[in-house]
Amino acid sequence: MVCRFSLMMKAIAKPIGLDKMETIESIYQRRAVKHYDPDYVMPAEDEQKLLEATIQAPTSFNIQHWRLVLLKDPELRKQVRALAFDQAQVTDASLVVVFTGDVKAWAKEPERYWVNAPEAVAEQLVGMIGPFHDGREWLQRDEAQRSIGMAMQTLMLSAKALGYDSCPMIGFDIDKVAELIKLPEDHVMGPMVAIGKGTKAAWPKPGQLPLSDIVSENSF
Repeated sequence: MVCRFSLMMKAIAKPIGLDKMETIESIYQRRAVKHYDPDYVMPAEDEQKLLEATIQAPTSFNIQHWRLVLLKDPELRKQVRALAFDQAQVTDASLVVVFTGDVKAWAKEPERYWVNAPEAVAEQLVGMIGPFHDGREWLQRDEAQRSIGMAMQTLMLSAKALGYDSCPMIGFDIDKVAELIKLPEDHVMGPMVAIGKGTKAAWPKPGQLPLSDIVSENSF
């Protein structure tokens, strides 16, 4: 008998086009590509698919801290490029997404994060959100950044699955870019991700540490 969950996942994957490349293949093929075709215009449908896929990433308590700023204005992109060591992908990529996180998302109508859950489950989880986060500013910030990281990887793998290249970027003046995008006071900046049609392959991978160097069983 075919697993009902498998059928459901296939039904979810097909509408957003994520069945075009196997997941493991996408992971190995994803590279930080720096050079893009500046004349390529990403179809609105592909942009929508990528954003919808991005927000499927997991977050603690389903809080969904991420807030994405799409750099669309050419003049704004030029300003950001000047603050990013003149990296060409800022202006040449089809899509540039600035990842930010709402540090106080846990306190903003938390019941909306569980609106589709069974009532008893929603009541229990929503009731835990406040006590878990309140007074723990370090945790609030950490959770926002963790959420950003998982969403970024989801976006980049989704982009590769749809035939696009991507580049995560932290090489920019964080404070000044935050001013340009008018970052709210209760938000944190994360990296940017450039996405488009690459015109030059990335360097060969410089080398991955062997598993024996990074994996332990039960303790260090």
